[in-house]
Amino acid sequence: MSETDPPAETPAETAVRTPAESPGANPVETEGRAAVNEDWAATIVGLVLLALVLFGVIPVGLVP
Repeated sequence: MSETDPPAETPAETAVRTPAESPGANPVETEGRAAVNEDWAATIVGLVLLALVLFGVIPVGLVP
């Protein structure tokens, strides 16, 4: 490495960016929106299916 080369960044010097600081991210779009990840979506779908079985909308014979 010659003396004109800039020093390489070490991991401690590398800045950590949050999603709002990422290039192209618009904080106005992400602030007011409620996000449901796939775990919560699966939980909600499972509870809805359970409720449909308990209320008799889905017959017990269709549930394994």
